[in-house]
Amino acid sequence: MRKIDKVFYNRDAVTVAKELLGKMIVFKDAQGLYKAKIVETEAYMGITDKAAHSYGGRRTKRVEVMYGEPGHAYVYMIYGIHFCLNVVTEARDNPQAVLIRGIEPIEGIEQMAQNRYGKKYENLTSQQKKNMVNGPGKLCRALGIDRRQNGMDLCGDTLYIVDSDISDPFSIASAKRIGIDYAEEARDYLWRFYIDGNANVSVK
Repeated sequence: MRKIDKVFYNRDAVTVAKELLGKMIVFKDAQGLYKAKIVETEAYMGITDKAAHSYGGRRTKRVEVMYGEPGHAYVYMIYGIHFCLNVVTEARDNPQAVLIRGIEPIEGIEQMAQNRYGKKYENLTSQQKKNMVNGPGKLCRALGIDRRQNGMDLCGDTLYIVDSDISDPFSIASAKRIGIDYAEEARDYLWRFYIDGNANVSVK
């Protein structure tokens, strides 16, 4: 499988958000190897997007990684408990990013279950299995991703994205982004993309 390079990420967030669907995210830590198919994303278009952390040119320590080179991880915390993984896109000083919102586990499923619930996968209820990775905070917990991965180069050897070797065709659906009611007209932009019919999409 080919690792995605900087050229792929050096484009606008909407384009990258769509093209990340079906690709594989890979993460290696002390617990082992995790691999999952990306099934849901959200695009945040930077300075002109009222839902983006960088809207209006806001530049704080928290969002500084968004102003850097494309192809890096932007990891932040919400509600004081959940981490969210984003992919930085576009050129330096054009602070756009794509939120990874839903994944489909491929490898490392047992460890994902331990990370998420502290149980073996076989001991999970059907509801727990369904909800293991269908949301940005859930998938970060399952993969063991936290603030330590903030700023990590996605073209490195620890956290990266590769082309899938699974050639299942799929249709892309678009919808409004989630949890951004404060963003005025931007809350209505159809910048959430997902694989239509996939069971791991957070909100159908």
